[in-house]
Parts: sequence; C-alpha cells; structure tokens
Amino acid sequence: MDKRFQHVKWMMDARFGLFIHWGLYCINGVTEWKRSYERLSIEEYEQYFEEFNPVDFNPREWAKMAREAGMRYAVLTVKHHEGFCLFDSAYTDYKSTNTKCGRDLAREFAEAFRAEGLGVGFYYSLFDWHHPDYHHYGDLYHPMRDNEAYKDYQYDFNRYLEYMHNQIRELCTNYGKIDILWFDNSYGEMRGEKWKATELVSMIRSLQPDIVINNRLECNASAKGSISTANPTVYAGDFVAPEQIIPPEGILDDMGNDLPWEACCTMNNSWCYTPNPYNYKDAKCLIRKLVECVSKGGNLLVNIGPNARGKFPKPAMKVLSDMAEWFEDYGKSIWNCGKAGLGKPDWGYYTRNGNYVYAHLLQQEIGPIALNIPTEK
Repeated sequence: MDKRFQHVKWMMDARFGLFIHWGLYCINGVTEWKRSYERLSIEEYEQYFEEFNPVDFNPREWAKMAREAGMRYAVLTVKHHEGFCLFDSAYTDYKSTNTKCGRDLAREFAEAFRAEGLGVGFYYSLFDWHHPDYHHYGDLYHPMRDNEAYKDYQYDFNRYLEYMHNQIRELCTNYGKIDILWFDNSYGEMRGEKWKATELVSMIRSLQPDIVINNRLECNASAKGSISTANPTVYAGDFVAPEQIIPPEGILDDMGNDLPWEACCTMNNSWCYTPNPYNYKDAKCLIRKLVECVSKGGNLLVNIGPNARGKFPKPAMKVLSDMAEWFEDYGKSIWNCGKAGLGKPDWGYYTRNGNYVYAHLLQQEIGPIALNIPTEK
C-alpha cells in the first residue's frame, strides 16, 4: 500500500462496517430527503423535532449486534442534510439534547462502539437545510430552492462555513478518538474550496492525526477526485466512497495502483427507517456483495435505519443474526484479506491473506471445481 495510505490500513483490514442513518426523518418513516422532496418549511418540519424521543436507544446493543455480524467499525449520521444534530453542539439549539430525550446520542454511540472494540466514524452533511446562511433559492437541493418568496433572501455563506468548521472542531475535540470522518456531499460548484476544505482538513488532522476521511469534500459519490492523481489536494481524502454500486474492477489511481475504497449500500431500499418490512437484502446477498468487494480490494458499509424509538428494525436484526453465523465460520476469509491476483472464476471469488487463498463458492457447479491456484515453492 502507498505510504500515504498507511493510516488507512486498519480500515481496509476491517473490510466490513455498519452505516447508521438516524435523525428526525426516522419519525416520518419515508425518506431522509422528505424536506427537500416536499419543499417543507422549517415550521412544517418542526413537528418531528418536538416528537423526537428514542426511549429504547441502547447503543451497546447496536454495537454488540454489529460486532457479532462481522463488522469492525460503524459510521453514524451525527448531522444529515436536515441539519438536526445528534451531538451536543454549542453552536445550535437544533440538537438531540434539546429534544424530549435530552441525550447526546453521538457520545453514547461512540462510547458503546469503542467498548465493543469497533472503530468509530461520524458522518457529517456538508449542506444544511436548517441553517439560515446556507444557500436557499436556486440551490440544487434546498427545500426552498424554487420558492419565489426566497428569491431575494439574504444570507452570509461564510457565516455558515464558520458554523460548519466549528462543529467539526467540536466532533474532533470532545468525543475522544474518531477513526473516520465521512463527509457528504459535494455537488455542482459546491466542492473543495467552497467548503474552505484545505483549512478544514488541516484543522481536522491537527486534532485527530490518525483519522481517515472520505473523498467527498472534493466530489460526489460517482467520482474519485484528485485522490487518483500524482498530486492530490489536501482535501482529496483517504478513500473513495462509491454509493449503491460495486466497481467492476475495484478502484485504481491514474497510475494503475490500487486505491482504498468503500462501497456503501442500503439493507433495504431506503437509507432511513421505513416501516415496510419488504425488499430487505438477505444475509446471503450481503455476504456475496461483501466477498465481491474484498476480492476487488474494497470494503462494504451496510446501512441500517433505526426507528423513532431507537431500535433496529426486526428484519435488519434477522440479517445481522444470520451474518453472525456465517462470520463465525468464515470471518477469516474477509478480515485482513484482499485481492488474490488470480482473476475471477465463474463460480465465485477468491480472497487472499498472505499465503492463504480463500475460494468463495457462490454457485453450485455440475462437476468438479477447478481452483487454478498456482503452487508456490
């Protein structure tokens, strides 16, 4: 691995992580983009803030299920696009400690997952539909983007950037060692120095020298950005983060070298909680996708959306339980493994850890299986 990615090695050895999308949107049970899709005002969305009270939230239970299912790190949405914060920020009143539950949910999450031996990651949305100084009219996603009443709305974007940088400083200062900072999402002209990204990343690394950062300060989910070049920007990130897709051949830089990458995907068809019990990927499907990622040198980050009470949906818990059974026998073929350098066989995939090659038979053949693994002397 390139020396600039040495601090990413632990994550790439872990191979499997848990994504948790949780915020006020879990109450509506439709989508985390509800405000944007329905053009809801802050006042119309306020009912969810007033109602939020996850009385059954037990992060140690989440962490135990994740660890047993083979996951080695987790990423929580401490602030999604709606702007609601799961942490006790000094810079906003729009936070979990001001709801009925009165709890710093991000702190409890971090402490619980560390106690189970898992890496801790925070997801932070670069854009914010609640902050008065984020772009409104004419923006690509803001709920008021085409509301004529906001056509002459005055805002100071630098004031928003100060707010954002201050919150990131809080997360990197007040919550112990943070292993991953997962930004989402650059779009259009809103990328790189629009976020004052050089200044931001310099501050982050001064506070958390070993932290791993994704590439989305610079680009969106479908791009690599300058991480793939010989001269990456300060904010190019440490890994590429494709979404709902596994790259056909893994991800390489412009010189043909492997880049660290992590594919994130939903467990059902939604990032946030929905009461619909259908369309869940079963453990067999997710295991196949995980094996595929590892065989191509990448990670898989699988999402669960907890409900308004703070519980994982029952179908999701069933998937985790089934995966735990598989990992009990075959976890060593995933953790610390990567490309085998043998090409893809028709019947499945290979993964490798040093001199050990693992053949993942994902479909039954009508006759003997030719492994075609060369014998090294």
